[in-house]
Amino acid sequence: MRTICAVVLAFEVIAIGLAVPVAIQLGGHSPALAGGVWGGLAAAALVLACLQRFRWAFYAGWALQAALLASSVLVPGMVVIGVVFAGLWVAGVLLGRRTDAMKAAAGDRA
Repeated sequence: MRTICAVVLAFEVIAIGLAVPVAIQLGGHSPALAGGVWGGLAAAALVLACLQRFRWAFYAGWALQAALLASSVLVPGMVVIGVVFAGLWVAGVLLGRRTDAMKAAAGDRA
């Protein structure tokens, strides 16, 4: 499960990073605000992708998804990106748990 979640977060870094110029051009926000909000979220996603082996980082990933959705208040178009990645995160968790259960069952038979 943690591998899938790390991959989702790694792709999310790219999408969030690309949100900075969108927030500047379309949202009309200052570069400092855009870089601080979405640059910070991108940096957090990168760190969390690397730390998915820890249980707390998995839960922090949920918080990151909520923060990305909350940031869409500043740039309404970002809600689409937030919903897409929140959906990918949920799918990664569900599929990852199913995969982990199948691996555990196969390990019991061996």
